[in-house]
Amino acid sequence: MPKANLLVIDAGTTGIRALVVDETTTVLAQSYTEFPQYHPAPDRVEQDADEIWDAASLMIERALAEAGLAPAEVTAIGITNQRATTVVWDRRTGQPITRAIVWQDTRTADRVAELADEWGQQAYSRTGWALAPVYSSLSLEWILNNVDGAQELADAGHLAFGTIDSWLIYRLTGGASHVISASNASVTGSYDLLTDDWYGDWLAALGVPLSLYPTVCDDAGNLGVTSAAEFGAQVPIRSAIADQHSALFAQGCLEPGSVKCTHGTGTFLDMNIGDKPVIDTSSGLTCQIAWRINGTTLYALEGYAASTGAAVQWLRDGAGIIETSAESETLARSVPDNGGVYFVPALTGLSAPYWDSYARGMIIGITPGTTRGHLARATLEGIVYSVRDFIDTMARVSGNQILQIAVDGGASRNDLLMQFQADQLGVRVVRPANTEATSVGAALLAGLASGIWATQAEALATQSIASVFEPSIAEPVRAELYRNWTSAVTRAQGWAKK
Repeated sequence: MPKANLLVIDAGTTGIRALVVDETTTVLAQSYTEFPQYHPAPDRVEQDADEIWDAASLMIERALAEAGLAPAEVTAIGITNQRATTVVWDRRTGQPITRAIVWQDTRTADRVAELADEWGQQAYSRTGWALAPVYSSLSLEWILNNVDGAQELADAGHLAFGTIDSWLIYRLTGGASHVISASNASVTGSYDLLTDDWYGDWLAALGVPLSLYPTVCDDAGNLGVTSAAEFGAQVPIRSAIADQHSALFAQGCLEPGSVKCTHGTGTFLDMNIGDKPVIDTSSGLTCQIAWRINGTTLYALEGYAASTGAAVQWLRDGAGIIETSAESETLARSVPDNGGVYFVPALTGLSAPYWDSYARGMIIGITPGTTRGHLARATLEGIVYSVRDFIDTMARVSGNQILQIAVDGGASRNDLLMQFQADQLGVRVVRPANTEATSVGAALLAGLASGIWATQAEALATQSIASVFEPSIAEPVRAELYRNWTSAVTRAQGWAKK
């Protein structure tokens, strides 16, 4: 096995991590920073693409310095990123024309309602995604209609669209590559899974020119070469994969029916379903490209809740009842149960299976005896209930019984949360030694494309299991707790609808 120095850029929703890993996926160095989030209105979540690039550049510099490496000593670069966030820039200057619209943004909720009758089922049946504000195509339409001069620039062919992987590759290559990986393309609400191409009819209906869109590439392969002026050397970019898909790969979910659950800003349950898309428009589940390697495409089913880790952050930053996210477990353990309190973490609406952009976060069941501990416990439990809302549907649509779930992400290190996940879902929960699976997946794919590992099995042999959680509560108890949850969700739905 050849020696390697793989640089991974993990561009999350709230921050950027740069890691240097070797051929055993041992982390030689890493650095992390958050970048600003902007909320100019209650339904808006924005980021500055230049600030994301600046943060990435600084973290790369720090990680390489910690590892004692010059840019030219990097074997290859792998990228994993937050999905569906919309960046639009001027091809002539390389400058964004407005802030990026983040996947959590719900400004297009009314537009979704307008389009639902004509396009709801049709768009879902072709893109694999229920029509919702998360569609990058709808964010693009909004930008073209609301940013001065944007439509004229687009019609003249001067604008470029990309998700965060596209933007980072564009900057790393000095503007030479305007590309998007297949996994990222499939989560933009712009890609037709049945024709395996951009969904031209839909984009035409929105008035979004195809000229904005990047070239679709394999998730592992040749995505560009860094500019010496930007990076300090010419280094191949060998992988770019959407964050949840990266974690699915890193968790070894290579066979149909294998499942992982990532606990980050949101919580995402993904299942490998093999080499054919399965789109069930009655389910509320998403079908997407898991990854494309050497021209071979695998697909995945997904259910997600958008604001789960974000709810813990709200306990810290908004409510101020904890000082660190890790403190949520200690506080939750200070009480034996939730005391009848339920927290529906619909801070930006409800995702699968409800797809209710007008739902809002709600805490219910508060009594004179309610403590900070009950609020913390209800928040953690709400994360798990949000997954249970669609796990049975995923099993039905896929035809695969779910008996085991691999977990990753920051909150997966919370033992109380993991045990409650096993109890409430009635499955075995398996936690790897390295819970930063999104970063690992990008490294493994970059290494595969670079010949560091000969096979996917050889690459995955670098990973190991650390903990296993088994279900430990009776079915009647599990069922009663979930009934209370569904009652709470009903009360949270539609709250912000005019």
